[in-house]
Amino acid sequence: MKRLNKVAPITLLFWLMKVIATTLGETLGDFIAMTLNYGYVIGLGITSIIIIIALLIQLNAKEYNPVKYWFVIIGTTTLGTEISDFIDRTLQVGYLLGSILLAISLAGVLLIWYRWYKSLEVYPIIEKQKELLFWTTVLISNSLGTAFGDFLTDNLGLNYLLGALVTGIVIMLVMLLHYLTRLNHILVFWIAFVFTRPFGATFGDFLTKPLAKGGMELGTLNASLICIFLMFLMIFITRKTMKRE
Repeated sequence: MKRLNKVAPITLLFWLMKVIATTLGETLGDFIAMTLNYGYVIGLGITSIIIIIALLIQLNAKEYNPVKYWFVIIGTTTLGTEISDFIDRTLQVGYLLGSILLAISLAGVLLIWYRWYKSLEVYPIIEKQKELLFWTTVLISNSLGTAFGDFLTDNLGLNYLLGALVTGIVIMLVMLLHYLTRLNHILVFWIAFVFTRPFGATFGDFLTKPLAKGGMELGTLNASLICIFLMFLMIFITRKTMKRE
């Protein structure tokens, strides 16, 4: 009998989709706040409405549906961009302190998760309380990743491509440790999950920022459309794979 589950299985395709979704969150968040010139406060409001709708749809689903699930992932990463920029720029907390505050928040949620379930395992998830904890953790980690990505490029002076390479190398090292050592697979998951966001943040900036600043100058709209196309393509592949199982 098929086992009920509400979240995506952790496969190579999952990580590819996570990277593209986080890149999309960066470019789409910047499109709303900067290209459309709504600012971070209105952008925060718009993306909050999007994530509430996406989350209600996901919570009412009976089992894993790739369209619903990845809609929430994209929503959390877009909202995470707005939350980070609001904290770091509108409130002028700064990228370093903003990253520290978000890291403490993430640790706090993970601690609550562990105290309730005695494990941080993310697959499978069935009950709504655990699912809400999961999505809260995802949102905070995406906000943290945005702040940390901006810290790498703005505070440490790395260019956008180098910032993406640094975080990408961290992800690859963690994956190698997972396959070559006995490093706890849950720890590997959360480290990789958190670091995919700053990778997406810096790579998204690399795609959209002007050539003079080390970017490719695709613009936030064009970069977002490319990422949306790739997400639809991989969701299509996922659904095809699920039908064959």
